[in-house]
Amino acid sequence: MLELTSLKDLLAYPQHIVITTHHKPDGDAMGSSLGLYNYLIQKGHHVYVIAPTDYPFFLHWLPNNPEVLIYTEKEQEANKIIDEADLIFCLDFNTLSRINEMGEVVRNAKGKKIMIDHHLEPEDFDDYRHWSINACATAQLVYDFIVTIMKEPNLINKDVATCLYTGIMTDSGSFRFPTTTPAVHHIVADLIARGAENSKIHQLVYDNFAESRLRFLGYCLLNKLEVFEEYNTALISVAQDELDRFGIETGDTEGLVNYALTINGIKLAALIIERPDKVKLSLRSTGDFPANEICKKYFNGGGHRNAAGGASDKPLQEVISEFKGILPDYKSLLIL
Repeated sequence: MLELTSLKDLLAYPQHIVITTHHKPDGDAMGSSLGLYNYLIQKGHHVYVIAPTDYPFFLHWLPNNPEVLIYTEKEQEANKIIDEADLIFCLDFNTLSRINEMGEVVRNAKGKKIMIDHHLEPEDFDDYRHWSINACATAQLVYDFIVTIMKEPNLINKDVATCLYTGIMTDSGSFRFPTTTPAVHHIVADLIARGAENSKIHQLVYDNFAESRLRFLGYCLLNKLEVFEEYNTALISVAQDELDRFGIETGDTEGLVNYALTINGIKLAALIIERPDKVKLSLRSTGDFPANEICKKYFNGGGHRNAAGGASDKPLQEVISEFKGILPDYKSLLIL
């Protein structure tokens, strides 16, 4: 692994740079990516943000979002850009499988890879690494990269601040998760001082959905929510035809699992959704319950202790049954 500080010399003159993030990017993924983009273009670099897939409409307002290239829409062009890049920043993921088909393209590219991430158990594909599981968001680490490593806080303009604030806000649960330390609040205060309009950003992210999404939410809470009191667990499951019925688009299921976790006494919440290619799972937990362990052990996934995800090739009902069948093994932890 190369010394991260040596990047300062590499970035002292114009480079061809690719920034990428995980598939189906969330607020932290796109906030980090566009925050870094808006920083690097001020230094005269040739920068491309390439997202492996589409991402929620409520993130399309981010500064310079129109510059983002969607890999699944322009694969040939994206491959050429990746192949010619001097540096490839990999944000908010630590294993190349998280960028789908792009993974092997990035692995084989000649450019130096820089991982900036806060997830457990990173894969060793990178040349440089700025990584901490204690960070509340990758956007926090991008801020630290600019301020502490590059020593260029003066380049955090309004666009950079807006993007990084968005990343920190979304991945910290609007600053309510345990990883929201005093240091995070100091960072957020600095971002606001540098132009991030906190109330406006919150409105654009959380109060910017279609009517169909709200009706879908009501349907799920009324008809799809199951509570297993003996395990302090709640589950919402959704079939593909139900998604189609409400015209659900990318991002419309964001945060749905958290509603199940708001029930008094619930320690583990699950959202299981049937997609065209796989069945996807999102788990959320409280306290020390290891949601990531369940995802890693049973559902080909992983993540943080209290927020994790996975997937399965099995039919929806089989995945639901498998999840329910796991609960007795964790009863002692769930009823503490």
